[in-house]
Amino acid sequence: MRDVAIIGVGMTSFGEHWSKGFRELVVEAGTNALKDAGISGEKVDAGFVGTMASGKLIGQEHIGALIADFMGLNPIPITRVEGACASGSLALRQGIMAVSSGMHDTVVVGGVEKMTDLGTTGVTTALGGAGDQEWELFFGATFPALYALMARRHMIDFGTTEEMLASVSVKNHKHGSMNPNAQFQNQITLQDVLNSKMVANPLKILDCSPISDGAAALVLVPLEKAHSYTKKPVRILASAQASDTISLHSRESLTGVKSAQIASQNAYKYAKLSPKNIDVAEVHDCFSIAEIMAIEDLGFFKKGEGGIASLEGRTSLGGEIPINTSGGLKACGHPVGATGVKQLVELYWQLKGDAGNRQVKDANIGLSHNVGGSGATTVVHIVKGEW
Repeated sequence: MRDVAIIGVGMTSFGEHWSKGFRELVVEAGTNALKDAGISGEKVDAGFVGTMASGKLIGQEHIGALIADFMGLNPIPITRVEGACASGSLALRQGIMAVSSGMHDTVVVGGVEKMTDLGTTGVTTALGGAGDQEWELFFGATFPALYALMARRHMIDFGTTEEMLASVSVKNHKHGSMNPNAQFQNQITLQDVLNSKMVANPLKILDCSPISDGAAALVLVPLEKAHSYTKKPVRILASAQASDTISLHSRESLTGVKSAQIASQNAYKYAKLSPKNIDVAEVHDCFSIAEIMAIEDLGFFKKGEGGIASLEGRTSLGGEIPINTSGGLKACGHPVGATGVKQLVELYWQLKGDAGNRQVKDANIGLSHNVGGSGATTVVHIVKGEW
C-alpha cells in the first residue's frame, strides 16, 4: 500500500448561491483544485464525489456522469459516494484507497450540495433521510429534535449549560469572521445565541448550522510523487470509518457518538499518534452540542468536560486545541455533501501556513471528524505537513 498526499485544493464560498447551480459549483471547486495542484484534467485517472440528497434537493441523480461531462473529464470514471452528512469524507476515503492500492495515480475528490433551491420544509424532509425515516422522521423527530435529546441528556448527566452550548456558536462565528469563504462572517455574543428563537429545547436557531450551497475539492497522488507537484504536500496519515445504529433510540448512550470514538481510536492507532499530537481539528458541529460531544469523543477532553472547555475558550484560536478554524458547519456553512471535503481544504491551508488571520501557529498535524446522521456513520482523517 502506498502513502497518499494532497497536492491541491479548491472550494467555492459557502452560502446561498442563487446565480449558480449544482454543476457550476462543483466545476468551480474542481477547476480551482486542479489549478492549485498545477495539473490538467488529462492527468486525472479517476474521481469520487460526495453528495447526499441531490435527487430530492434538485431532482438530479447520476452525479458522477454529470461531473465527468461538465468538468471535461470524460471518459475517466467518476463515482458518486453517499453517506448522509459524511458523504464528502467518504468520497475522500474512496479516493485514498484508490491511490493507496495502486489502482490510480491521480484522483480528484469532490463534495457538493445545492440546498437552497428547496424550501425549509423540503430540506428538512430530505435531511431526515439521514436518520431512521420510518421510526424517527415519520413521528416528527427531525435532526434538531434528535440533537436536542442529546443536549438535554448531556445537561442532566454532566451539568452542561445553555451558556456552554452558546459558547460553541460564538467561537465558530468569530473564526468564520476571518474566513472569506464562510457563509456567516459576523461575530455574535452569548446573549445573541441565548435570545435567539427556540428550535428544539434547549437548541436555539443560533445553535444550529444553516442551509447552504457550496462545493469543495482535493487532488490526491502517491506521496512519492507529491514533491514533483508542490514543495508542501499534505500527507494522509490515517483514514478511519465506523458505524453505529441509525436510530438514536437504539444507542447505548445519548451523550456521545460511539462511531466517532471507534473511528478516532483507529485513526490514532494507524497514525501512531494520540489526541495530544493534534494541532488543529475540524469537527462536525451541525449543532452546538455536536461539537461538545465531538471534542470529548475524539479524546481532546474527558467526557463531560467539553462544555466547560468551550466556555473557557480552550478550543479557540490560541487555545489548547483550536477547533473549527474555518468557522465550522455553524459559521462557514453546511452544504452537506461538501462539508467533509471542506474540512480537509481548511486543514491543508492550516498545515501549509496559508490560513491568513485564522492561522494556527506552527500547525503540523490536523484531524477532521465528519458525521453522517446522528452518528450512524463517522469518518476521521489525520493529516500532516510533509516538508
